[in-house]
Amino acid sequence: MTTVELTPAITEFLEYLRVERQLSLHTRDGYGRHLNAMAGQLAELSLDGWPALTVSHVRGLATRMHKGGLSPRSIATKLSSLRSFCDWLILQGQLQANPARGVSAPKQGRPLPKNLDVDELHQLMNIDESDPLAVRDRAIMELMYSSGLRLAELVNLNLGDIQFAERQVRVIGKGNKERILPVGRMALEWLDKWLKVRSVLAGADEPALFVSQRQRRISHRSVQLRLAQWGGKQALSSHIHPHKLRHSFATHMLESSGDLRAVQELLGHADLATTQIYTHLDFQHLAKAYDQAHPRAKRSKDEDV
Repeated sequence: MTTVELTPAITEFLEYLRVERQLSLHTRDGYGRHLNAMAGQLAELSLDGWPALTVSHVRGLATRMHKGGLSPRSIATKLSSLRSFCDWLILQGQLQANPARGVSAPKQGRPLPKNLDVDELHQLMNIDESDPLAVRDRAIMELMYSSGLRLAELVNLNLGDIQFAERQVRVIGKGNKERILPVGRMALEWLDKWLKVRSVLAGADEPALFVSQRQRRISHRSVQLRLAQWGGKQALSSHIHPHKLRHSFATHMLESSGDLRAVQELLGHADLATTQIYTHLDFQHLAKAYDQAHPRAKRSKDEDV
Protein backbone atom coordinates (compact mmCIF):
# COMPACT_ATOMS: atom_id res chain seq x y z
CA MET A 1 0.00 0.00 0.00
CA THR A 2 1.22 3.52 -0.81
CA THR A 3 1.46 6.51 1.48
CA VAL A 4 -1.38 8.17 -0.45
CA GLU A 5 -3.72 5.32 0.49
CA LEU A 6 -2.84 5.67 4.18
CA THR A 7 -3.36 9.45 4.23
CA PRO A 8 -7.22 9.76 4.23
CA ALA A 9 -7.53 8.20 7.70
CA ILE A 10 -4.91 10.63 9.03
CA THR A 11 -6.89 13.55 7.58
CA GLU A 12 -10.06 12.29 9.31
CA PHE A 13 -8.16 11.92 12.59
CA LEU A 14 -6.90 15.51 12.39
CA GLU A 15 -10.46 16.70 11.84
CA TYR A 16 -11.50 14.70 14.92
CA LEU A 17 -8.78 16.48 16.91
CA ARG A 18 -10.12 19.82 15.70
CA VAL A 19 -13.83 19.22 16.27
CA GLU A 20 -14.02 16.73 19.15
CA ARG A 21 -10.80 17.38 21.06
CA GLN A 22 -10.61 21.10 20.17
CA LEU A 23 -6.83 20.97 19.99
CA SER A 24 -4.93 23.99 18.70
CA LEU A 25 -3.77 24.28 15.09
CA HIS A 26 -0.16 24.11 16.30
CA THR A 27 -0.80 20.76 18.06
CA ARG A 28 -2.77 19.36 15.11
CA ASP A 29 0.03 20.30 12.73
CA GLY A 30 2.45 18.37 14.92
CA TYR A 31 0.26 15.27 14.81
CA GLY A 32 -0.06 15.62 11.04
CA ARG A 33 3.69 15.90 10.46
CA HIS A 34 4.48 12.91 12.65
CA LEU A 35 1.75 10.64 11.27
CA ASN A 36 2.36 11.44 7.61
CA ALA A 37 6.10 10.83 8.01
CA MET A 38 5.42 7.49 9.74
CA ALA A 39 2.87 6.52 7.08
CA GLY A 40 5.59 6.85 4.46
CA GLN A 41 7.89 4.55 6.40
CA LEU A 42 5.12 2.05 7.15
CA ALA A 43 4.27 1.91 3.44
CA GLU A 44 7.91 0.93 2.81
CA LEU A 45 7.47 -1.79 5.48
CA SER A 46 4.65 -3.23 3.33
CA LEU A 47 1.76 -2.19 5.59
CA ASP A 48 -1.44 -3.32 3.85
CA GLY A 49 -3.81 -0.71 5.29
CA TRP A 50 -4.30 0.55 8.87
CA PRO A 51 -6.43 -2.47 9.95
CA ALA A 52 -3.37 -4.64 9.23
CA LEU A 53 -1.03 -2.64 11.51
CA THR A 54 0.78 -4.94 13.95
CA VAL A 55 3.27 -4.65 16.79
CA SER A 56 5.89 -5.91 14.33
CA HIS A 57 5.23 -2.95 12.04
CA VAL A 58 5.55 -0.49 14.91
CA ARG A 59 8.77 -2.07 16.18
CA GLY A 60 10.19 -1.93 12.66
CA LEU A 61 9.20 1.72 12.48
CA ALA A 62 10.90 2.51 15.80
CA THR A 63 14.05 0.67 14.67
CA ARG A 64 14.13 2.65 11.42
CA MET A 65 13.78 5.94 13.26
CA HIS A 66 16.56 4.97 15.68
CA LYS A 67 18.91 3.95 12.86
CA GLY A 68 18.00 7.17 11.07
CA GLY A 69 19.54 9.13 13.93
CA LEU A 70 16.40 10.38 15.68
CA SER A 71 16.83 11.02 19.40
CA PRO A 72 14.94 8.88 21.93
CA ARG A 73 12.83 11.94 22.76
CA SER A 74 11.81 12.45 19.12
CA ILE A 75 10.99 8.77 18.69
CA ALA A 76 8.90 8.82 21.88
CA THR A 77 6.98 11.86 20.61
CA LYS A 78 6.23 10.20 17.26
CA LEU A 79 5.17 6.93 18.90
CA SER A 80 2.89 8.89 21.22
CA SER A 81 1.19 10.41 18.17
CA LEU A 82 0.80 6.93 16.66
CA ARG A 83 -0.71 5.58 19.89
CA SER A 84 -3.33 8.34 19.91
CA PHE A 85 -4.09 7.70 16.25
CA CYS A 86 -4.47 3.95 16.87
CA ASP A 87 -6.84 4.65 19.79
CA TRP A 88 -8.97 6.61 17.31
CA LEU A 89 -8.76 3.74 14.76
CA ILE A 90 -10.17 1.44 17.47
CA LEU A 91 -13.09 3.84 17.96
CA GLN A 92 -13.64 3.70 14.20
CA GLY A 93 -13.68 -0.09 14.24
CA GLN A 94 -10.55 -0.36 12.10
CA LEU A 95 -8.40 -1.94 14.81
CA GLN A 96 -9.19 -4.41 17.58
CA ALA A 97 -6.24 -3.44 19.77
CA ASN A 98 -3.55 -0.75 19.83
CA PRO A 99 -0.29 -2.23 18.47
CA ALA A 100 1.64 0.92 19.41
CA ARG A 101 0.93 0.38 23.12
CA GLY A 102 3.46 -2.41 23.37
CA VAL A 103 6.34 -0.51 21.77
CA SER A 104 8.46 2.07 23.56
CA ALA A 105 11.26 4.34 22.42
CA PRO A 106 14.87 3.71 23.47
CA LYS A 107 15.44 4.78 27.06
CA GLN A 108 16.40 8.37 27.56
CA GLY A 109 17.66 10.37 30.47
CA ARG A 110 15.21 12.93 31.71
CA PRO A 111 17.11 16.20 31.70
CA LEU A 112 15.92 18.67 34.28
CA PRO A 113 14.59 21.91 32.79
CA LYS A 114 17.13 24.71 32.97
CA ASN A 115 16.02 27.98 34.46
CA LEU A 116 17.48 31.45 34.81
CA ASP A 117 18.38 32.78 38.23
CA VAL A 118 17.00 36.12 39.38
CA ASP A 119 20.14 38.05 38.40
CA GLU A 120 20.08 36.58 34.89
CA LEU A 121 16.41 37.54 34.53
CA HIS A 122 17.20 41.14 35.52
CA GLN A 123 20.03 41.13 32.99
CA LEU A 124 17.77 39.76 30.23
CA MET A 125 14.99 42.24 30.85
CA ASN A 126 17.16 45.30 31.30
CA ILE A 127 15.68 46.83 28.15
CA ASP A 128 14.98 50.55 28.19
CA GLU A 129 14.71 51.11 24.46
CA SER A 130 11.68 53.03 23.21
CA ASP A 131 11.52 51.19 19.89
CA PRO A 132 8.04 49.54 19.66
CA LEU A 133 9.53 46.11 18.96
CA ALA A 134 11.78 46.32 22.02
CA VAL A 135 8.84 47.46 24.18
CA ARG A 136 6.75 44.58 22.82
CA ASP A 137 9.51 42.05 23.49
CA ARG A 138 10.04 43.18 27.06
CA ALA A 139 6.27 43.07 27.67
CA ILE A 140 6.26 39.50 26.29
CA MET A 141 9.13 38.40 28.53
CA GLU A 142 7.75 40.12 31.62
CA LEU A 143 4.33 38.51 31.13
CA MET A 144 5.71 35.03 30.43
CA TYR A 145 7.84 35.13 33.56
CA SER A 146 5.18 36.85 35.66
CA SER A 147 2.43 34.31 34.91
CA GLY A 148 4.27 31.18 33.71
CA LEU A 149 2.63 31.14 30.30
CA ARG A 150 3.22 28.55 27.61
CA LEU A 151 4.29 29.96 24.25
CA ALA A 152 0.98 28.99 22.60
CA GLU A 153 -0.96 30.63 25.42
CA LEU A 154 0.96 33.87 25.02
CA VAL A 155 0.62 34.00 21.23
CA ASN A 156 -3.15 33.39 21.43
CA LEU A 157 -3.83 36.24 23.88
CA ASN A 158 -6.26 38.94 22.73
CA LEU A 159 -6.55 42.51 23.95
CA GLY A 160 -9.54 41.71 26.14
CA ASP A 161 -7.69 38.96 28.01
CA ILE A 162 -5.64 41.44 30.06
CA GLN A 163 -7.57 42.89 33.01
CA PHE A 164 -5.51 45.74 34.43
CA ALA A 165 -7.85 46.65 37.30
CA GLU A 166 -7.91 43.05 38.56
CA ARG A 167 -4.21 42.51 37.68
CA GLN A 168 -5.13 39.30 35.89
CA VAL A 169 -4.81 37.59 32.52
CA ARG A 170 -7.28 35.13 31.03
CA VAL A 171 -5.52 32.20 29.36
CA ILE A 172 -6.84 29.33 27.25
CA GLY A 173 -4.53 26.39 27.86
CA LYS A 174 -4.29 22.79 26.73
CA GLY A 175 -7.61 21.06 26.14
CA ASN A 176 -9.27 24.46 25.72
CA LYS A 177 -9.21 24.93 29.51
CA GLU A 178 -9.41 28.47 30.84
CA ARG A 179 -7.17 29.80 33.62
CA ILE A 180 -7.25 33.19 35.31
CA LEU A 181 -3.73 34.09 36.40
CA PRO A 182 -2.28 36.95 38.43
CA VAL A 183 -0.01 39.42 36.66
CA GLY A 184 2.86 41.14 38.46
CA ARG A 185 3.51 44.86 38.71
CA MET A 186 6.41 44.96 36.25
CA ALA A 187 4.50 42.96 33.67
CA LEU A 188 1.51 45.30 33.94
CA GLU A 189 3.78 48.31 33.64
CA TRP A 190 5.34 47.05 30.41
CA LEU A 191 2.03 45.86 29.00
CA ASP A 192 0.75 49.39 29.49
CA LYS A 193 3.81 50.77 27.67
CA TRP A 194 3.27 48.28 24.85
CA LEU A 195 -0.40 49.18 24.42
CA LYS A 196 0.57 52.84 24.04
CA VAL A 197 2.74 52.03 21.00
CA ARG A 198 0.89 48.94 19.70
CA SER A 199 -1.01 50.96 17.08
CA VAL A 200 2.31 51.55 15.27
CA LEU A 201 2.38 47.84 14.38
CA ALA A 202 -1.19 46.58 14.69
CA GLY A 203 -3.93 46.74 12.09
CA ALA A 204 -7.11 48.55 13.15
CA ASP A 205 -9.18 45.36 13.43
CA GLU A 206 -6.47 43.06 14.84
CA PRO A 207 -7.60 41.55 18.18
CA ALA A 208 -4.23 39.98 19.08
CA LEU A 209 -2.44 41.41 22.10
CA PHE A 210 0.98 40.90 20.54
CA VAL A 211 1.53 41.58 16.85
CA SER A 212 4.44 41.45 14.42
CA GLN A 213 5.72 43.99 11.92
CA ARG A 214 3.31 42.42 9.44
CA GLN A 215 0.45 43.92 11.48
CA ARG A 216 -0.97 40.56 12.50
CA ARG A 217 -0.76 38.14 15.43
CA ILE A 218 2.84 37.31 16.26
CA SER A 219 3.91 33.74 15.44
CA HIS A 220 5.45 31.11 17.70
CA ARG A 221 8.64 31.23 15.66
CA SER A 222 8.94 35.01 15.87
CA VAL A 223 8.78 34.92 19.68
CA GLN A 224 11.41 32.17 19.79
CA LEU A 225 13.76 34.09 17.51
CA ARG A 226 13.33 37.41 19.30
CA LEU A 227 14.03 35.88 22.73
CA ALA A 228 17.12 34.13 21.41
CA GLN A 229 18.33 37.44 19.94
CA TRP A 230 17.79 39.27 23.23
CA GLY A 231 19.69 36.54 25.07
CA GLY A 232 22.69 37.24 22.86
CA LYS A 233 22.30 41.00 22.96
CA GLN A 234 22.09 41.01 26.76
CA ALA A 235 25.16 38.74 27.00
CA LEU A 236 23.43 35.78 28.66
CA SER A 237 25.60 32.66 28.71
CA SER A 238 22.73 30.25 27.94
CA HIS A 239 20.25 30.02 25.08
CA ILE A 240 17.04 31.90 25.86
CA HIS A 241 13.74 30.41 24.74
CA PRO A 242 10.11 30.90 25.85
CA HIS A 243 9.90 27.71 27.90
CA LYS A 244 12.95 28.76 29.91
CA LEU A 245 10.93 31.71 31.25
CA ARG A 246 8.11 29.34 32.24
CA HIS A 247 10.62 27.01 33.93
CA SER A 248 12.11 29.97 35.78
CA PHE A 249 8.67 31.10 36.95
CA ALA A 250 7.83 27.61 38.26
CA THR A 251 11.18 27.10 39.97
CA HIS A 252 11.20 30.48 41.70
CA MET A 253 7.57 30.11 42.80
CA LEU A 254 8.26 26.70 44.32
CA GLU A 255 11.47 27.85 46.00
CA SER A 256 9.61 30.75 47.59
CA SER A 257 6.30 29.12 48.50
CA GLY A 258 6.91 25.36 48.67
CA ASP A 259 3.29 24.98 47.52
CA LEU A 260 3.37 22.35 44.78
CA ARG A 261 -0.42 22.33 44.31
CA ALA A 262 -0.53 26.08 43.77
CA VAL A 263 2.29 25.90 41.22
CA GLN A 264 0.44 23.05 39.46
CA GLU A 265 -2.67 25.22 39.17
CA LEU A 266 -0.74 28.25 37.95
CA LEU A 267 1.04 26.20 35.29
CA GLY A 268 -2.16 24.49 34.17
CA HIS A 269 -0.80 20.96 34.64
CA ALA A 270 -3.53 18.32 34.64
CA ASP A 271 -1.29 15.87 36.52
CA LEU A 272 0.67 16.76 39.65
CA ALA A 273 3.43 14.40 38.51
CA THR A 274 4.21 16.83 35.68
CA THR A 275 4.76 19.62 38.19
CA GLN A 276 6.92 17.44 40.44
CA ILE A 277 9.88 17.86 38.08
CA TYR A 278 10.34 21.22 39.81
CA THR A 279 10.74 19.55 43.19
CA HIS A 280 13.96 18.06 41.79
CA LEU A 281 15.14 21.52 40.84
CA ASP A 282 14.21 22.82 44.27
CA PHE A 283 16.13 19.97 45.89
CA GLN A 284 19.18 20.77 43.75
CA HIS A 285 19.00 24.35 45.01
CA LEU A 286 18.76 23.18 48.63
CA ALA A 287 21.51 20.57 48.20
CA LYS A 288 23.88 23.15 46.76
CA ALA A 289 23.20 25.51 49.68
CA TYR A 290 23.73 22.60 52.10
CA ASP A 291 27.06 21.62 50.55
CA GLN A 292 28.28 25.19 50.72
CA ALA A 293 27.13 25.90 54.28
CA HIS A 294 27.15 22.72 56.38
CA PRO A 295 30.49 22.19 58.16
CA ARG A 296 30.25 18.40 57.87
CA ALA A 297 29.39 18.55 54.16
CA LYS A 298 32.63 20.24 53.12
CA ARG A 299 35.46 18.13 51.83
CA SER A 300 38.73 18.54 53.72
CA LYS A 301 41.65 19.90 51.72
CA ASP A 302 43.68 16.93 52.95
CA GLU A 303 41.20 14.32 51.67
CA ASP A 304 42.16 12.24 48.68
CA VAL A 305 40.29 13.28 45.58
